[in-house]
Amino acid sequence: MLTIDDTVLLVIDVQGRLAEVMHDRETLFANVQRMIQGAYVLDLPIVVTEQVPDKLGETRPEIAEYLDGVTPIAKRSFSCCGNETFMETMADLSRKQILVTGIETHVCVYQTVVDLLYQGYEVQLVTDAVSSRTPENRQLGIDRMKAAGVGLTGTEMALFELLRIADGSAFRAISKIVK
Repeated sequence: MLTIDDTVLLVIDVQGRLAEVMHDRETLFANVQRMIQGAYVLDLPIVVTEQVPDKLGETRPEIAEYLDGVTPIAKRSFSCCGNETFMETMADLSRKQILVTGIETHVCVYQTVVDLLYQGYEVQLVTDAVSSRTPENRQLGIDRMKAAGVGLTGTEMALFELLRIADGSAFRAISKIVK
């Protein structure tokens, strides 16, 4: 089970022209927004990456507007784990549960998740907050990650799992976010 004290939200490469061509991008953007809003309510650290932003563009405005105070980590490797700044950030956070969102499911998300698993992190893939250009590649990425040992979750499931109880201001805020 996910816990507030040990979880990080990772948003991988939801940026520029690439994000525009994702399968079902409206659902992707909406659920990444919900995950970010929920992370703020629950006081979870948020780590954001951008794949070669000088070529692909910055984090989409629809996502960036929710990332107050979060500076994206620029990377060239498909796996976030191939980036020294990313690895230092993860080590500094000292958390072992990673909620993963982003694009593309079968490339950067897949490679990052497998590397995180290999390094001993407990990884939960937020399946309704990841995408690829085609639904087939999205599903292939999810299937491969599941086979590698990643846990599968959804936006609502993850947020309510972290919340644990149906009471208080955090519950009210999360309830509004997922509606």
